[in-house]
Amino acid sequence: MSFLDSLFGRKVEVATEEVAPESDVVVANPDALPIHVTDDTFDELVLSSPLPALVDFWAPWCGPCRMIAPIVEDLAKTYDGQAVIAKMNTDDEAETPGQFRIMAIPTMILFKDGEEVERMVGLRQKNAIAEALDKLLQE
Repeated sequence: MSFLDSLFGRKVEVATEEVAPESDVVVANPDALPIHVTDDTFDELVLSSPLPALVDFWAPWCGPCRMIAPIVEDLAKTYDGQAVIAKMNTDDEAETPGQFRIMAIPTMILFKDGEEVERMVGLRQKNAIAEALDKLLQE
């Protein structure tokens, strides 16, 4: 009798077949990464961009920031060529986070035509961030 059989008091069939990958996930460029912006490059790479932009304000010591990092990297791959996906280290850069009144991290701000259009503070799931980006791209 296996462990599962004894746990459930009956014979338990364990599925061993592989699960097919999600077919609705589209990756524009599997090699794309978020760009790292500084106080000096923020205006040029984010505010002056012809594309909408998502900026992740983060710090290396921030646990939730480290948890969201792979999500931001996935978004950079998915939205390559459609949106600018950027990261700004708030420990290294003070002017821009101050200008946008970043009071907690992670904070993600969506920009379009140089203007803030949405702000997400705290850890968010990938689908919530992607929905906000999709909405912005449809406008």
